[in-house]
Amino acid sequence: MADSASSGKNETRKILVTGGAGFIGSNLVDGYIRCGYEVVVVDNLSTGRKTNLNPQARFYNVDVRSDELKDIILEEKPDVINHHAAQTSVPDSVSNPLFDADVNIMGILNILESAKEAGTRKIIFASTGGAIYGEASSYPTAEEEPLKPISPYGISKATSEHYLEFYSYQYGIGYTVLRYSNIYGPRQIPHGEAGVVAIFIDNILNGRMSTIYCYPDEPEGMTRDYCYVEDVVSANMIATEKDVCGIFNIGTSIPTTTQKLYDLILSIAEKKRGNVDSSLKNPLRKPARAGDLKKSLLSIERAKRELGWTPRVGLEEGIERTLEWALSLK
Repeated sequence: MADSASSGKNETRKILVTGGAGFIGSNLVDGYIRCGYEVVVVDNLSTGRKTNLNPQARFYNVDVRSDELKDIILEEKPDVINHHAAQTSVPDSVSNPLFDADVNIMGILNILESAKEAGTRKIIFASTGGAIYGEASSYPTAEEEPLKPISPYGISKATSEHYLEFYSYQYGIGYTVLRYSNIYGPRQIPHGEAGVVAIFIDNILNGRMSTIYCYPDEPEGMTRDYCYVEDVVSANMIATEKDVCGIFNIGTSIPTTTQKLYDLILSIAEKKRGNVDSSLKNPLRKPARAGDLKKSLLSIERAKRELGWTPRVGLEEGIERTLEWALSLK
């Protein structure tokens, strides 16, 4: 259960963001800088991009598993570490669970050990609100739901949460876990299941067929909870500014099937660019992959109640913004 110690601002001045050149991380860095924080970015650029880096942030091209990370944390002494660097693909975690565990588990252990020595006050951790619950017993799924991950990715995120709890109990390092739904928006790359919005947009704009993965009894594809990245940044800002320790779902509680998502993106693309190839209106169907959930839908009542956070960008508006960003790159 989350424990709200205070609702007032803390004395945070310096933030270290891992994965700060990636999709969510770079949007987050921009948000921190707009709010006047001193920001340090650690990213090995394996999936992050230099073009995403905010020039006002101090950047280290370093892997979170490396010995160099400890030196950086001890030198910078950040008040808060916001940990977004990760192996994020569910299918990739199934095909290579050793790599997933190495990045996601050894990475956070390296951060926690370094934070302990540096006197870091708090860790904010980007977890998963889908893969960690597995096929839940109730929807929208609340934080009290038993964890039943069915992929190595979900397992590594659950393990990371347990380590955060241990380091908090043993060493007094505060933490806030944000369990994300499917996040989308500008700078997302078309890679992995979590990037399905980016995949569909990229395919449609380039005249390529898309694929909807589905179970036999779910012909419209899987059901997901899509949250715009700007709302995720807002949740992280609140988690940074408030002395709140605990676990919070971050999503919308609005179910959307993969087919409905695809149709919406196609419709908005037609409005933005005119008619698209008629063959794109009927995406391919393939069986669900190992680790794919039938449904993921998050309850956000705790975040509303204890963080004072609520999503503000609807799916149609968010898709329009994301498409405009993608078109600006053409």
